[in-house]
Amino acid sequence: MSTLTHGPAYGLAHDGIALLGRQVRRARNNPGLLVLTQTMPVSMLLFFGYVFGSALAVPGAAYRSFLVPGLLAATAAGGIMTGMFQAAQDVHRGVTDRLRTLPVSRAAVPLAQAVADTVLTAAGTVPFLLVGVAVGWRVEGGALAAAGALALLLLFRFACVWAGIFLGLLTRDEEAAGQLGGATFLLPLLSSAYIPADGLPGPLRTAAEWNPISAVTTALRDLFGNAPVPEGAAWPVAHPVAGTLAWCAVLLAVFVPLAVRRYAHGER
Repeated sequence: MSTLTHGPAYGLAHDGIALLGRQVRRARNNPGLLVLTQTMPVSMLLFFGYVFGSALAVPGAAYRSFLVPGLLAATAAGGIMTGMFQAAQDVHRGVTDRLRTLPVSRAAVPLAQAVADTVLTAAGTVPFLLVGVAVGWRVEGGALAAAGALALLLLFRFACVWAGIFLGLLTRDEEAAGQLGGATFLLPLLSSAYIPADGLPGPLRTAAEWNPISAVTTALRDLFGNAPVPEGAAWPVAHPVAGTLAWCAVLLAVFVPLAVRRYAHGER
């Protein structure tokens, strides 16, 4: 009724807000996933920062300051895993089929999932940054630049969740999605999230610099003032803010229509 009266844009917004509450309650009722996603970055910061930090030399910045933006970017990329698992869980348990019978916008359900995930990620970023401050990380680039860094981070998370939603709808099985989603932990390893990419051999360096996580990581380090943009890098890393926006635009342009179409038509 709302769509017919006010148009599809109003219907999408109205239905999306209504379904957003469901997604937030769902996360609250699944504390295990919340604990895992919140404690993992902190654990990695403490482990990598104090174990690897003693063996690595990062010019111009302490390793923990170098590491914090990389872990933020890696956590944002984890939206692929959470989006995939939750979408596959809904399909596997029949929730998606029930939602399709309701008179709501077909785009509202995946949109609500993506927005809820991004909001929860924003909330979870706060304790991680507080731990970062406790271990020596500081914002050196000014408040406006730091706000821009956080906005880029959440945009990248939003884009990654859409990719995960489509893959989850495609997988249709929460166990398989969980196993496949675990493989996303490998993505930050082939990037500059944990170590400088300029020390990698030629082909690996090229792959790392064209990894979207490297562009996001470099943008965060530059905006936070933690490390300069490396010289002689591939375009996404040499122009990290533009590179991050470009990668986000590509992910959204590809996976938003694919996820909405897959949700609307099911297995067809």
